[in-house]
Amino acid sequence: MPILKIARMGHPILNQISQPVIDPTAPEVSRLISAMIETMEDAKGTGLAAPQVHMPWRIVVYKVIAEREDTGENGGVPTTAIINPVIEPLGDDTNVAFEACLSVPGMAGPVSRFNRIGLTYQNIIGETVECEAEGFHARVLQHECDHLDGVLYPMRIEDMSQFGFIEEMGKNNENEGSEQHREEVSDE
Repeated sequence: MPILKIARMGHPILNQISQPVIDPTAPEVSRLISAMIETMEDAKGTGLAAPQVHMPWRIVVYKVIAEREDTGENGGVPTTAIINPVIEPLGDDTNVAFEACLSVPGMAGPVSRFNRIGLTYQNIIGETVECEAEGFHARVLQHECDHLDGVLYPMRIEDMSQFGFIEEMGKNNENEGSEQHREEVSDE
């Protein structure tokens, strides 16, 4: 599969609400998902939404490596494709962590997300799947599903003084725990 071009902040496709996928089992859906996975892996990302590769469909691919899974439940999440996802917060508890994005390269900022979510989606064989996610896993899903609604993480930053280039923030915080800061950035 070819590596797809990733749309960057400012491209109109990233501001649109994506369309539902009518037939999750269609060959073109499978081809797109394969190309999205290859593109995500090539970019060393944690997740990728279809609008980021110029396709206005409600599709997300993602993974959570064991080192990033903060709940200790299952040792990470393998590469997964979700179609027509619907997220529902489970409780009011939130947390703030730094996020980054393949569509906003080199930058990061603090974003508040729900700690636990319920997720309903279709898989590539058309089955409806329901599950729950928490911690970093929930954060990744919320970040990626925001893309499907035309929302980029900088739109959710409350304190813009903490938004900036990762490299510069690391330089400015060398004596203030920058190593911890770099570890907290979720590299969507």
